[in-house]
Amino acid sequence: MLTAREVMAISKIIPVMSVDSVDESLRLCEALIEGGVSIFEITLRTPCAMDAIRAVAKEFPHATTGAGTVLNPTQFKMVEDAGASFAISPGLTESLAKYENSIPLLPGVATASEIMQGLEYGYDAFKLFPANIVGGVNALKSFGAPFGDVLFCPTGGVNAGNAKEFLALKNVLCVGGSWIVPTDLIKEGNFKAITALTQEAIQALN
Repeated sequence: MLTAREVMAISKIIPVMSVDSVDESLRLCEALIEGGVSIFEITLRTPCAMDAIRAVAKEFPHATTGAGTVLNPTQFKMVEDAGASFAISPGLTESLAKYENSIPLLPGVATASEIMQGLEYGYDAFKLFPANIVGGVNALKSFGAPFGDVLFCPTGGVNAGNAKEFLALKNVLCVGGSWIVPTDLIKEGNFKAITALTQEAIQALN
C-alpha cells in the first residue's frame, strides 16, 4: 500500500475533479495524462463518481486514481472496492480515523487542534482545507514551527497565480486544485485545452 506521503509526491498538482459521466471522466483523465499529470482526485460530489473511479482505475492502471470528499467509513469502503488508490476527506472524524483502510487517507485540517488530533491518530500528512479561507501560505508558515514533521497539500482557492507560492514552502509537498480542469472546458468537451493547461501548469511549477 502506498503511504499518503508517497501519493503526495507523485505530482505537484492533484487535480480535483467533479464529473457528470463516466465517459467525461475517461476523456478528462486521458487529457491530464497527455498533459503530464497521472494522478486524479475524483470527488464524490456527483451520482456517477463511484462508477467514474471504477472506470478510470481500470482504464488507466499505471495512473493513480483517488477519491475525494470521502465523509465516512461506508464511502471509504465503497471507494476501496471501486479501485481507488487513495482517499481524501475534507476533515477527520473518529470513525474515519479508526477505519481499517487498505489505501491511504489524506484527511483535511484547518486548525492546530485538528492537526494535533490527526497526529494522535497516527497521521502526519494532511490536506489544508479550505486553504484560502483558513490562512493560506501564512497559516502554513505558522504551522511549520510547531509541526515540523507534518506535510500538507493545500486545497481550496489554489490556482495558477498562487500555486508556486504554496509549493515554495518546506511543509508543502503538492497542491490540490481544479484550475487545470475548469468546468466550462469540460462541458464544451475541449479536452485539448485541458491538456494545454496542464502542460502550462507543470512548466510553471517546475
